[in-house]
Amino acid sequence: MLNLLTQRDTAGAIFILAIAIASGLYLAKFKVKGISLGTTWILFMGILLGHLGLRINPMVLSFIKDFGLILFVFAIGLQVGPGFFHSFRKDGLPMNLLSMGLVLLAVITAYVIHLVSGENLGIMTGIMSGAVTNTPGLGAAQQTLSDAVSVSGENAAQIADATYGIASGYAVAYPLGVLGAIAVLLFCKALFKVNIDKEKEKASQDDDEEGSAYRLVCKVENPALFGKTVHDIVGEENPDHLVIARMKRAGKVFFPDLDLPLQEGDKLLIVTDVQHKEKARIIFGEELPVNMEEWRPKGTKLVASRLSITKSSITGKSLRKLDVRRKYGVTVTRILRSGVELQADADLILQVGDSMKVVGSEESIERLAHLVGNEPETLHKPNLLPIFFGIALGVLVGTLPIRFPSMPQPLKLGLAGGPLIVAILLGHFGPKLRITTYTALSANLMIREIGISLFMAAVGLGAGKTFVSSLVSGGYMWVLYGAIITLIPMTVIALLARYAFKMDFFKICGLLAGGTTDPALLSFTEQMYGSGRIAVNYATVYPLTMFLRVVAAQVMIMIML
Repeated sequence: MLNLLTQRDTAGAIFILAIAIASGLYLAKFKVKGISLGTTWILFMGILLGHLGLRINPMVLSFIKDFGLILFVFAIGLQVGPGFFHSFRKDGLPMNLLSMGLVLLAVITAYVIHLVSGENLGIMTGIMSGAVTNTPGLGAAQQTLSDAVSVSGENAAQIADATYGIASGYAVAYPLGVLGAIAVLLFCKALFKVNIDKEKEKASQDDDEEGSAYRLVCKVENPALFGKTVHDIVGEENPDHLVIARMKRAGKVFFPDLDLPLQEGDKLLIVTDVQHKEKARIIFGEELPVNMEEWRPKGTKLVASRLSITKSSITGKSLRKLDVRRKYGVTVTRILRSGVELQADADLILQVGDSMKVVGSEESIERLAHLVGNEPETLHKPNLLPIFFGIALGVLVGTLPIRFPSMPQPLKLGLAGGPLIVAILLGHFGPKLRITTYTALSANLMIREIGISLFMAAVGLGAGKTFVSSLVSGGYMWVLYGAIITLIPMTVIALLARYAFKMDFFKICGLLAGGTTDPALLSFTEQMYGSGRIAVNYATVYPLTMFLRVVAAQVMIMIML
């Protein structure tokens, strides 16, 4: 065992890494009032082992750090890619604008501290990443610095000292970044005089205003509609979001064919959203009471089900092209992809691994299941081709220089930004190009956790030899700097969200958790306030914020150089 700890060979490297990761993950299980530092414990255990004198060959350590980072950011990109552009729709736009403001304020705050205190801007970048609990930002900063210094001819020792100095700043600022974010939310809750029950009621009303489903029954009385088909009225684009779910004619209830002409006196069960319910009355005629028992076709039992798309032939096809409403009499209500719930828009492109929430008769759903496959057991086999192809493309993109007139060195996306962007684009556009990018959510999480564990352990082991000396020789001020970067931007954005954008408290919780990419804050708010809307809002701003945090860290390093 002593040989494994002292000899810098492959077996010793694996042994030391395994100790750092296993002990860190064990400590991550312990929580104080529901709060844990999670995988950051791996970083601290790596720092401890490094401080105690355990060393790994620098080349091996660099490879492990970089490869772990690539796995981590690529898995994140694949997960958030499908919802990345979707998140800008509806009220996602103001929320993403606020999250952009959160990133920009953090950068400005860090830079002002650098000017006032004279602290190294690279260290401030690490402190900023820790203060907002953003590990990919740390990796991007280290990689950018390493690339730029290598180009300028600095030696390996200088590169290592600089990159691990950034890691030290990150490690010092991270714990208070978690606690400070929670403190901001508790402060805002008191300042806004939040009553959780009233906020839930307000959130429910907001959901109605934003397009919740609304069911009504109308009697066809408008002469202009007599002889018109359902398709003539609704059209391809359906701007009024009117879905004629069932029709009653001569006492018989049935699912209407879109080419069926309407007659005077027909009764229609219509599903729309709150904004368009008045328009439905104007178009069709008198609204009648809704009694769902009267609208169940005799001998037909409507059921809700979830179908998994497992046939590769479905990849690249839109819901409009499948036309399940006309062909199968089934309504698709939601699409679940990589843990993100998407609205079932007609133009949404489907892919293998999507899960469709549907409503219809058992027979109709069974026929649709045959079309899409619905054999979830076949998804258990990992699809590695797009992952490694995407990583290779991401590394290539990351090495391409992007030149700006005012910068001495060209900006590179690096081993964090390149794979992240390629993964996001693959996740979003892959289905349109008939590329199956599906990985099971559990497999995605496994890749991500392995990647972040390797990265954290390698960073900690490298930073350990100088961590204590850095802390003693002025690094204790990093705690204060990190607290300022955590508290000021979050407080400003929370105030803007409440008073300028009139957002409810649950939106603010999701905005701040997603805007700091802080899963600990998300977990805390969900446990405290018990609203699933927090996670939805977190997912709305998370993809763009993650991307901007990576770019911001790189830009700060380039400014330093």
